[in-house]
Amino acid sequence: MSTLQTLLGSEYATNFIRFGQLYKVMVQALPEYRAVPEDILQLYVKNKQGEMVPLAAFATLEKVYGVDQITRYNMYPSAEINGEAADGFSSGSAIAAIQQTAAEKLPQGFDIDWAGITRDEVAAGNQAVYIFFICLLFVYLILVAQYESILLPLPVILSLPTGIFGAFLFLGVLGLENNIYAQLAMIMLIGLLGKNAILIVEFASIKERNGVPAIKAALEGAKVRLRPILMTSFAFVAGLVPLLFATGAGAVGNRTIGTAAAGGMLIGTLFGVVLVPGLYVVFASISKGFKMTPRKDEKPFTEIM
Repeated sequence: MSTLQTLLGSEYATNFIRFGQLYKVMVQALPEYRAVPEDILQLYVKNKQGEMVPLAAFATLEKVYGVDQITRYNMYPSAEINGEAADGFSSGSAIAAIQQTAAEKLPQGFDIDWAGITRDEVAAGNQAVYIFFICLLFVYLILVAQYESILLPLPVILSLPTGIFGAFLFLGVLGLENNIYAQLAMIMLIGLLGKNAILIVEFASIKERNGVPAIKAALEGAKVRLRPILMTSFAFVAGLVPLLFATGAGAVGNRTIGTAAAGGMLIGTLFGVVLVPGLYVVFASISKGFKMTPRKDEKPFTEIM
């Protein structure tokens, strides 16, 4: 087989330099000795004694039909199929459709596997969902430590779904899919929209500790913090405008992350300035209900001792 490879398919041997140029030496039989299949039987190989033996002495030719190339994947015979999702469908929808069709149509002993970026997408699965909830958990724990309450951080956390809704709304309107770029934008919205809610909750919390009723503190916090919230949010959205109209290489990714971030920030801000004060009043009232007040006949701890 090594001889056939060399005489019929050529083999690189060495290099040589002549006239200032580097040339490769390729070993191969002359064209007239490999013109037709029968020429193979006229080729010679060495035996153990070093004698030249024609292939016709121990080989015959038989014409069969088959593929010119056998594709293998993970050591299994395979057939490669390339495709892309139709207009209006995401890559996740296409993957799910292929998996369902394969489960219904493929005979026993056959299976499918993925390659390239699709393999990474299938392997990732729903990791983005887990990462999103882990980020929410960290934000919640930080706010619990900051406010020293397990309820006051909830207005900040519960205001975030409005931004996620806005991101999906804008993606759907512009015909973009929920891919890794959109998921990164949604994780980024946790910090951006959380910052807006914290501005109101922090101000209202300080006012309430100073004796102001929860409703009045929330309204005053929304009024005082409205201008900085709108200024920073609209400035951020304005900075994303170039991404919304991006062109050229990577334009789809730029438009996706810009659309998700801008849509989430815009909708989240508009609804947040109304939703956060109301949520604060609700959870501040619940928090007060859990606070224990001493009975009139109860003595201080030092007097009991």
